[in-house]
Amino acid sequence: MASALITSDFSTANLAAIEQETQAVGHWLFDHLDTRRHTMLNREWWNDRILDWAMRDEAVKAQMFRFIDVLPMLHSTASIVQHLHEYLGSVRNRLPAAARIGLDLAHRMSPAGWAMAAAARSGAASNATRFIAGANAQDVLAAAFAERQKKRAFTLDALGEAVTSEVEADRYLHAYLDLIAAVAPTVNAWPEVTRIDRDERGPLPRVNVSVKLSALDSQFDPADETGTSERVARRLRDLLRLARSHQAHVHVDMESYDAKALTLHIFKTVMAEPEFRDWPDVGIVIQCYLHDSGADLIALAEWVERRGTAVWVRLVKGAYWDYETVRAVSNGWPVPVYEHKWETDANFERQTRFVLQNHQFLRPAIGSHNLRSLAHAIATAKYLDLPPTDYEIQMLYGMADPEKQALVDLGQRMRIYMPYGELIPGMAYLVRRLLENTSNESFLRASFTDHVSADSLLGSPLNHAPSHPSKEPMSQVNDQSVTRTAPPVASTAFHNEPLADFAIEENRRAMRDALGAVRSRLGRYHPLWIDGQPVETSQRLASRNPSDHAQIVGACAAADRSHADRAVAAAKRAQPDWWRLGARARAEYLRRAAETMRDRRFELAAWQVFECGKQWREADADVCEAIDYLEYYAEGAVGLDARHDVYVPGEENRTQFLPRGVAAVIAPWNFPLAIMTGMSAAALATGNTVVMKPAEQSSIIAAKLMDVFDAAQLPPGVVNYLPGRGEVVGAALVEHPDVAIIAFTGSRSVGLAINRRAAEVSATSTKQVKRVIVEMGGKNAIIIDDDADLDEAVVGVVKSAFGYQGQKCSACSRVIVLDAVYDAFLARLIEATRSLQVGPAEDPSARVGPVIDAEARDRILNFIQIGKQEARLALATEIGPLADRGYFIGPHIFVDVKPTARIAQEEIFGPVLAVLRAANLDEAVRIANDVDYALTGGIFSRSPAHLEQTSREFLVGNLYLNRAITGALVHRQPFGGFKLSGIGDKAGGPNYLLQFVIERTITENTLRRGFAPPTPAGE
Repeated sequence: MASALITSDFSTANLAAIEQETQAVGHWLFDHLDTRRHTMLNREWWNDRILDWAMRDEAVKAQMFRFIDVLPMLHSTASIVQHLHEYLGSVRNRLPAAARIGLDLAHRMSPAGWAMAAAARSGAASNATRFIAGANAQDVLAAAFAERQKKRAFTLDALGEAVTSEVEADRYLHAYLDLIAAVAPTVNAWPEVTRIDRDERGPLPRVNVSVKLSALDSQFDPADETGTSERVARRLRDLLRLARSHQAHVHVDMESYDAKALTLHIFKTVMAEPEFRDWPDVGIVIQCYLHDSGADLIALAEWVERRGTAVWVRLVKGAYWDYETVRAVSNGWPVPVYEHKWETDANFERQTRFVLQNHQFLRPAIGSHNLRSLAHAIATAKYLDLPPTDYEIQMLYGMADPEKQALVDLGQRMRIYMPYGELIPGMAYLVRRLLENTSNESFLRASFTDHVSADSLLGSPLNHAPSHPSKEPMSQVNDQSVTRTAPPVASTAFHNEPLADFAIEENRRAMRDALGAVRSRLGRYHPLWIDGQPVETSQRLASRNPSDHAQIVGACAAADRSHADRAVAAAKRAQPDWWRLGARARAEYLRRAAETMRDRRFELAAWQVFECGKQWREADADVCEAIDYLEYYAEGAVGLDARHDVYVPGEENRTQFLPRGVAAVIAPWNFPLAIMTGMSAAALATGNTVVMKPAEQSSIIAAKLMDVFDAAQLPPGVVNYLPGRGEVVGAALVEHPDVAIIAFTGSRSVGLAINRRAAEVSATSTKQVKRVIVEMGGKNAIIIDDDADLDEAVVGVVKSAFGYQGQKCSACSRVIVLDAVYDAFLARLIEATRSLQVGPAEDPSARVGPVIDAEARDRILNFIQIGKQEARLALATEIGPLADRGYFIGPHIFVDVKPTARIAQEEIFGPVLAVLRAANLDEAVRIANDVDYALTGGIFSRSPAHLEQTSREFLVGNLYLNRAITGALVHRQPFGGFKLSGIGDKAGGPNYLLQFVIERTITENTLRRGFAPPTPAGE
């Protein structure tokens, strides 16, 4: 319950009075804007013309800003001209005539090309200096002094917050430490400007810095709340101590939604410590486009009341709207932001009133360029009798100077948000500012470019609510009651099971509870399951925790050939009745199994953590994929079962899909639930029955899948669970004459042996050709183009190569880097990988866990020795005492690897990455293709032409552009390859079920003595 001292109480009459004053203040501001245009002789005039041109065409704007984003990576005239043609060529007909002519004349080495490249560079640099205050302390001091001359304070933001390693996190911290030490003595010695250097409580710090907590830790992760908090807090305390010694203010910026709760937690934790508890010169940002903002402000005010010292709060609307909406919809999560601009504007006003009313706890800083929003803040402050010195307005450097001057003329304290840093890391910031400045819904665009009237711009945001009167409906509750909206339903009935968002405390708690519950059940015994009954055997298989090989996860019965015979016989007996149920009835069984998995998702994930060494997200994703397979194949089989008829006069043609019979499903340990479920579900949905043979290392998880099928009440014999030795049980199933389908995922050697043996058996001892579906792995490559975004490329390669210790058939084991960026990329890749923490899978701070068993460990170590003979070992991660506890191998990176080296050709299936150099994209693609496999691959490039070339020439089953190459989702990215990567259609795709059926056609002559029945409607 909120403290009685914390208020949010405005009556309808109060709001009406505030609205009246808002109109008066707003019109005063509009009347005092200095909108005089620069002349053609000024650089600003040309910058404004470019922005005005971009604002008028969304397609042109998108291409221009993509070009600006890539420009820092372009180091030659030829590459600049090439990218100009690639980006602007697609919108050529929308360009002004002069631009079209220039584009036509510009060739890579022509004088026009040189001129255009020079103009592009100077134009981008000009825009950068417009929005970025400088690259060093001297630049910052000059910009800050210029602002003080205009009675404006400043806050400094160091650009380059995309931190991929601990080296970069230290660099980010020291950028602030060095900056404060460099500028504070000078700034503190400047003459006082009373309006910005003092308020009702006394002097204000003149040096003010804004810091992003995620940039203080390369492994910032909400799932690892404790570890992340400890690491960030160590660096943050160093910054706070230095800032306090120099009388500087530290403000914590807010970023994406997934970091929000953890950022608030760290801020509150550190600022409540005795050393900092009484320090008032700190603050934090609240983003009002978030539904949570009202509740967060109340919680923050309650915390401040307990702390005893007020903190500053900068209210902003938020700069990541596209990212938040796309990410939420893509993941199937509730959208955390308001989806209409008027809703954000209305919420901004609600939260403005809240912080102003509770200024004794939350010292208000109102960050906006919208004169309506600012006028409302000023009007509310007047209504509450707050002097202008008790709060401040904050605006961005380089934007809306007429607005700033009008606000200063009105007597407001103004603070300018001043980014500083090098151009390359600043480009992302620059593009965000340009996008804000040119947004269709931007206040600046509406007021200065589209010339919308002041009356319209100053109208209440609630005027835009659908059939909504202009009143304040939620003023008393601080908007805590708003429910985050669900993502739109896709056009298909199928939608992927949403992954767990571990930024949500409820999910973290559920996973921790599941781990505790499963830990208490370790060591139990699991029998075979044949014909609906448990079956005991004299032999046992023990499953060990790869993170701690002394810990027995469980034991299961070990089947022999006689058990295989019994299981196949049971499946064969059950198959006809299972088929006759029809696709819809079978689909309902599978959907019931999916629902059981949803209910048990964290428990099933926890079993994978212990038995297979999967980290939290990897384990949860595996459960979600299993659910997806059940739902997707259930739906697909219903569609397959529908009539497929062709009518012509006098003839009816019907196509049917019949089951093949008994399916032997032989699954791997690396996706122990998903792949076993997927292959089994496809067989079951199409009317086949199944004998499940799990990998020995993951037999307990397969037993849990058998429990799920049993809970769904599948008829006896439809699914049978048969753990055992591969050379015994697996071989028996492959050779059994009554097994019609063999679905296998695993190693190349075993897959080829299965295919060969199945063909031999089919030729000699069965009445059918066994259908073999085999997925056998890959030697996957990612290409790094010379214009790639290295921030994204490093993160994508690290995730692809070392996620789940590289134990994915889709994992990146080769990265092919163009010569121009080889050294820069490699330096960052090594440090990013060095920063990964190795540890037990159940520890959420561990980015790298154990490999599956001793055999895998020894095989990988042997490849590392081979690699030392073939290339240079650039990184070998030390694991210390972990080696005595579990099957741990830290990430290894080999560089200057030749394409023909064994470590560049053979599948290793572990955390070993080979880095190869290529002179150009043609060579990179040749290297990528020159292996036995064709499973996954990827490229990081910002050249549309190079993306198109790669799409055409890089021959793999799943090709990914500008993203990690692991993590395929059912239906979105059907998964599978060719060459020696596998046999069969792609799993999770529209054709996969066809492998499990026999297609037959029935043709009937309907013409009888000159008479034929009518053709059905629509045929």
